[in-house]
Amino acid sequence: MDFPAPPTVLETLRQRVVHGVLGYTVPAPSLYDAVLAHLENHYAWRVEPEWLVWLPGLVCGLNVACRAVGESGDGVLTTVPIYPPFLSAPTHSDRTLQRILLEEHGGRWRIDPDRLAGAHTPRSRLFLLCNPHNPTGRVLDRGELEQVAEFCLRHDLVLCSDEVHCDLVLEPGLHHIPAATLSPELAARTITLMAPSKTYNLPGLGCSFAVVSDRHLRARVRRAMDGIVPDVNLMGLAAAEAAYRDGEPWRRELIGYLRANRDQVRSRLNTLPGLGVGVVEATYLAWIDARGLPVADPASFFETAGVGLSDGKDFGTPGFLRLNFGCPRALLEQALTRMGRAVAEHTDHGDQPS
Repeated sequence: MDFPAPPTVLETLRQRVVHGVLGYTVPAPSLYDAVLAHLENHYAWRVEPEWLVWLPGLVCGLNVACRAVGESGDGVLTTVPIYPPFLSAPTHSDRTLQRILLEEHGGRWRIDPDRLAGAHTPRSRLFLLCNPHNPTGRVLDRGELEQVAEFCLRHDLVLCSDEVHCDLVLEPGLHHIPAATLSPELAARTITLMAPSKTYNLPGLGCSFAVVSDRHLRARVRRAMDGIVPDVNLMGLAAAEAAYRDGEPWRRELIGYLRANRDQVRSRLNTLPGLGVGVVEATYLAWIDARGLPVADPASFFETAGVGLSDGKDFGTPGFLRLNFGCPRALLEQALTRMGRAVAEHTDHGDQPS
């Protein structure tokens, strides 16, 4: 996002710098306490300290999961569209990527059971899930999660659930459900990836963690990390503790601001010919359908107009765009105005696809 981190985090980092010793360290007991209290207070999820595996980033966690499960040539299932590292991590691990195209109805993207079944093969070993979903902004409800759980249990799949946006649910009345809380059976085969990075705007400090309750699966994760995954740095650990311990008032204020930004994006862009924004239940990301815009390359078209958007083809879905509305409203207004002007001028000129 384009916001300063919470004051409590910045003050903690300042004190750490003033201390002057910036060497190696390990997660303090107080950090474990802050994380476990957060998970129990927000999600009624009682996690034991030994279940946590510290990682220097969520993308690292995706790659570790692929290396930890199965062997060369085995299949890794994931939905499309999806955050690009989900598509690259299997290949980095010499695994076979198996795509499940999400189904879209009325601006809401869902997992279709038939497509899910059709993507599975006897060599499938791992399911990479993103919930809340990046880029569509969906929060999977209990029924959808139970569908995934039943599928994983029936086919003996390990579930790696990226839940990094779990604290950014914007839609009133919706709540994030950690997949591992559905049943002990699913928990025993689940690697849950979380971090304070998205919620408190700390990604550059590189502090994330996996929750793995099963000791055998946890040992496989740790073996996959050996020799290639560095420890989390001192500043990242300090910032994570401050965020989880004292950042809740800031987070609540952030949610209100992001919700208003989301509403502005949808109201403005859904009036533009050729564009459509679906339901954004969580995250600070809007998934824009630009397939009706008569241009060959929507991302380049808007970049020329002064608005940098993520290209949907990198998410496995050409013709779409991802807009990050985690920014001051004045900047968002400038971007939306430029997009509106570009579409209007293109429409007025009667331009056709090149």
